[in-house]
Amino acid sequence: RDTKIPKGHDWPSLLGKSGAELESHYVKLLDRLGKEPGMLGDIFVKAQNKISDPAKLHKLINLIDGESWVLLGADVKGDIYEGLLQKNAEDTKSGAGQYFTPRALIQAMVECVRPEPMKTIADPACGTGGFFLAAYEYLTKEHKLNKEQLQFLKYETFHGWEIVASTARLALMNLYLHNVGDMDHASPITRDDSLRSAPSGEGFHYVLTNPPFGKKSSITVTNADGEEKREALTYNRQDFWATTSNKQLNFVQHIRSMLKIGGTAAVVLPDNVLFEGGAGEIVRRELMRSTELHTILRLPTGIFYAQGVKANVLFFEAKPASKKPWTKEVWFYDYRTNIKHTLKTDPLAFEDLKDFITCYNPADRHKRKATWAEASPEGRWRKYTYDEITARDKASLDLFWLKDDSLEDSANLPEPGVLAAEIVDDLEAALEQFRLIAGELK
Repeated sequence: RDTKIPKGHDWPSLLGKSGAELESHYVKLLDRLGKEPGMLGDIFVKAQNKISDPAKLHKLINLIDGESWVLLGADVKGDIYEGLLQKNAEDTKSGAGQYFTPRALIQAMVECVRPEPMKTIADPACGTGGFFLAAYEYLTKEHKLNKEQLQFLKYETFHGWEIVASTARLALMNLYLHNVGDMDHASPITRDDSLRSAPSGEGFHYVLTNPPFGKKSSITVTNADGEEKREALTYNRQDFWATTSNKQLNFVQHIRSMLKIGGTAAVVLPDNVLFEGGAGEIVRRELMRSTELHTILRLPTGIFYAQGVKANVLFFEAKPASKKPWTKEVWFYDYRTNIKHTLKTDPLAFEDLKDFITCYNPADRHKRKATWAEASPEGRWRKYTYDEITARDKASLDLFWLKDDSLEDSANLPEPGVLAAEIVDDLEAALEQFRLIAGELK
């Protein structure tokens, strides 16, 4: 595989050098590679030497060179890199966890959406590229792809945006190591705030995403006296239903604008999107009117690296203009009530979501059977009609029906460690809300 790396600025050029000569050459090498066209330049743009001690740099190069990387397949190298990304996400000090969606959840979302060959897949907040890789794996496993389909998969299927430059770099390396894209082709990921402007072109067949947690969009403004102040950031988008500084509501509107007619979205969103008034109600009503919002998966706490997150997955399909709302009923799967997960002792596994996938019925989602009924009140899968939802205060989608066992049976309380983790999650969520209120009051 030709990496398109210019001779004299490749890996062999680092070998045999040491001390100041090695350090100087390494800095020049990074600068040169960052100026190359295509995916190669995008990976190395503004890359810096973080190893100030030349002796340590020399030792690291020799250590890496001692391994037979050429003999490893793309899948093995890709898995190694994914493992490193996950370890980095687990390190709370790095703050990388906010860019890492649990891979079990991503896999379940892809299994429900079932992407097809020769169709485009977008992620407006792609992080390290987890959704793309899960979709790539699904397409290569479920379909016997011909040459044209493989070419499309490699170069044209994926379109991502990532606002954090260092995270975009990790995503590009992740994709490249999994055989997506090439060094001399245009990058599949754009370093930018995807919310800034309306999408151009025909739109995408699928949008799979977990927009960043945190409720408000903001920018830091420095006045003439040098004082810094954070101000709410709103986007002047004529295609949006509501103008708001709520980042999540902006992503919902943006994702709808990204889809082709008939295109499908699966989006991880926090609870506030389901119940918030004002712009939140406008967005919910317009989403149900202009798309078929057919499924909501309610997720438990303790599955994300960001603490205090209560999230859901919304599945919807874009529809053409119509006088009547496209959403007739919304199916809910409650995987939160009486569900306990922790990142260290009981992380979310793909098997945990298999019952949801079965209920979702990806083969034909129009033929579903509820597991909840008056006679079976423990069922986690039920539907509410459009009229039932819109009759609720603020058209709230924040729906629960199962009995919380921990509230009823004090003898059946979870382990102290699990209880403590839940308390921390709840306090973190409450603290975030108070911060937002305090910011508004200022």
